[in-house]
Amino acid sequence: MPLTYGQYLKVEALLALQKPASDPPEHDETLFIIIHQVYELWFKLLLHEIEKVKRDYSQGDLFGAIATWKRARMVLKTLVGQIDVLETMTPMSFLTFRSRLDTASGFQSAQFRELEFLLGHKRADMVRHYPADEPGRARLERRLGERSLYDHFYDFLAGRGVAIPAALRARDLALPAEPHPEIQDALLRLYRESPDVAILLELMTDFDEGLQEWRYRHVKMVERTIGTKQGTGGSSGAEYLRATLFHPVFADLWAIRNRL
Repeated sequence: MPLTYGQYLKVEALLALQKPASDPPEHDETLFIIIHQVYELWFKLLLHEIEKVKRDYSQGDLFGAIATWKRARMVLKTLVGQIDVLETMTPMSFLTFRSRLDTASGFQSAQFRELEFLLGHKRADMVRHYPADEPGRARLERRLGERSLYDHFYDFLAGRGVAIPAALRARDLALPAEPHPEIQDALLRLYRESPDVAILLELMTDFDEGLQEWRYRHVKMVERTIGTKQGTGGSSGAEYLRATLFHPVFADLWAIRNRL
């Protein structure tokens, strides 16, 4: 029997995953579930793509990295666009099923936390929010102890003649990547002397800006929906999300803007 579209994509299994907790089901709960399930699929793709960029960097594949960063940026644009769809749900409509979420919260998305760790924004204290028996906890612990994208970026820079400070190579991998003046000087040189590398650096900056844009739209959506109420799952809701704004993951690329 030939393979069908539905079989290849496991469509029936996919469509069986949307199960509202309200009884009878509140109309907008299906929207809420689908949007967040789709977010998790996009997060999975971003993890997949940025793992490729890590390999591209360590192998010195400039154009492979450029192509993948373009794709990753388009994914972020799609994530922002999904907020427009979610905001068609009114605060009153959300309240009809919010209590059904119990302690579940987007704060608990292990894949988004993985993405942060993968990019170099590591915070060991965040791991404790995930139960020890959940698969996401094990993935986060692994990400915490492995080289981040930024460490592989150092490999790429070294291949372009940049002397990476020994302290950066020897740092505790569980700590977040930090800006460094010697790296910034090297990035300035590459901007001026290597137009092809400059394209890559601008795409990295573009991705970083897109991630910050998504964070901003996310916090405004939460404020619009629940105001200053405490979030489900024990987070402080919009207050916590506001604290995540304007913290770039590629801080070196932002630090040199006034020197270009």
